[in-house]
Amino acid sequence: MSQTYAHYSTPSSLPSDYALLSRYAAANDMHPANGAHEHDEDPADDEGAISESDTSPERHSNGLTIPTKQVGRRRSFPTSYISSFKPIVGPLPDKSGYRSGPANPGDASENTPLLVPRIEEEVDTADAESYSSMLKEETKILAKYTLPVFGTHVLEYSLVIASVVSIGHLSTTALAASTLGSMTASVTGFSIIQGFTSTLDTMLPGAWTSSQPQLVGLWAQRMAVVMTAVLVPIILIWFSSESILLFLKQEPEVAHLAATYLKWSVIGLPAYAFNGISRRYFQSQGLFAVPTRIIMVIAPINAALNYVLVWGPEPVRLGFIGAPIATAVSFNLISLASIAYGIFCVPRTAWHPLSRRCFTSLGVLVHLGLAGVGQTASEWWSWELVGLAASMLGPIALATQSVLLVSGSTTYQAPFALSVATSVRVGNLLGEEKAKRAGVAANAAILMSLAISLVWSAMFMIFRKSWAHLFNDDPEVVSLVASILPIVALFQVFDGLGGVTGGILRAVGKQFTGALLNLSAYYVIGIPFGLWLTFWQDMHLYGLWIGLTVSLFYCGIVGVWLCMRTDWAREVEKVRARLDADQKHGEGRESEA
Repeated sequence: MSQTYAHYSTPSSLPSDYALLSRYAAANDMHPANGAHEHDEDPADDEGAISESDTSPERHSNGLTIPTKQVGRRRSFPTSYISSFKPIVGPLPDKSGYRSGPANPGDASENTPLLVPRIEEEVDTADAESYSSMLKEETKILAKYTLPVFGTHVLEYSLVIASVVSIGHLSTTALAASTLGSMTASVTGFSIIQGFTSTLDTMLPGAWTSSQPQLVGLWAQRMAVVMTAVLVPIILIWFSSESILLFLKQEPEVAHLAATYLKWSVIGLPAYAFNGISRRYFQSQGLFAVPTRIIMVIAPINAALNYVLVWGPEPVRLGFIGAPIATAVSFNLISLASIAYGIFCVPRTAWHPLSRRCFTSLGVLVHLGLAGVGQTASEWWSWELVGLAASMLGPIALATQSVLLVSGSTTYQAPFALSVATSVRVGNLLGEEKAKRAGVAANAAILMSLAISLVWSAMFMIFRKSWAHLFNDDPEVVSLVASILPIVALFQVFDGLGGVTGGILRAVGKQFTGALLNLSAYYVIGIPFGLWLTFWQDMHLYGLWIGLTVSLFYCGIVGVWLCMRTDWAREVEKVRARLDADQKHGEGRESEA
């Protein structure tokens, strides 16, 4: 793996994910209606090597190749799917507002961009000269993108919170067991699923703005096939979790309840994976609000199910197992609602008919998915490792850790949603060859993350003495939470910075850099320091959270430094070279039967 990503250290090289997609482009079949034909590829193409001489475009005096006739947006995501076709000039909107075909192909010239601007902002027609004007414009656009994404993630996370709250009032042992079960589910299941489905953040937006938007549906189907295989070992681990937890020296009663929690949670695991795919299917088309609308309907149902199944009347009350069952049912309801919405309420421009093609090119998703797991799980697992260390301090510490972890994870949804919006916006601007505005958008996101973090910090400080009562009424838990919340309030600032800069790094194809940053921040600096404070300096749970704060400080500051020193003009050149290389490899190929 280290050899695969070694070229990240070379400034002139393309990101490895893009090189992999170029290898796919060389083997991908394009539609015969576009005039494609089969030809033999040089074996060297299989290595994915793209020489500078092959990919360097014609350049103007400023070092960039910019079309002289700007009629449409060029996209910043990999264009492995573009075949020979008549350029599209002007919109042909359908009732949804999408531009789904050429309006006047005969007017196209050799300088006409070949891509369909299906998601376009008013300010994209011209750059403002004033930096402050652009900063205001990008702030508004990012806010517009962020709000529905934030709503989606918060409401989805509310499904988990409702479970913790309903179980937390049963007993401290039940709360500790549900926390341990959730941590195990995250380490062995949810983080893996999120890592794999994050591959669609690269594949789907690019497919949507290509000449073949139906590839959005095809790649979603392929990911569903991959996730079906990935779920098998996860389910086996969850059904064997009690013996694993006992091997890790967990208390027998807590281990038994946590294993019970996991077994019932399996009911919702396939739906959780499907929801990750469907959410990206909608968002890649600019339909950011669709997942939010769906989960707004399901979230109250989930809360009601938790109350009825955990605390309801005797005939339906299930107690402890009622919470995971309620959450699992809610995940399945979201899946059913997503399917119905996709069939009846959304144009089928992005859908691809079910066929054997969904079983092809799975290696691309597996390769990128494993890289995504490494990037996502490196941070996710570090938090669960801290939770495991907290479990060794006893039920009170574990219950406190549960309250703090849920609280911090909830507030993180805002900067995380902003990072998703930033990744999409910066990537789009790079595809439009607007280097200056891309840099402004990145800076606007960083400033927005600071503002959001200050709000959360103030909230934790104001309500620190009563905050724990939302989850548990044990006086020891309430007191311990109140004493640690100031530390949690401090790291909100750096947590937000780390999340947003991670989105910027993804936009410029530096996922491996982000993974290295997370690995060094948590596993080299923060966690060892926190464990030393906890167990060797007898600081108990305080030590763990101080270590986490140090990790986030390092991650946030270095992330900002990396983003500030980014040469945006060079990033535009990389995108241009990648687009030209991918188009060259993709031309003249037949589509699969």
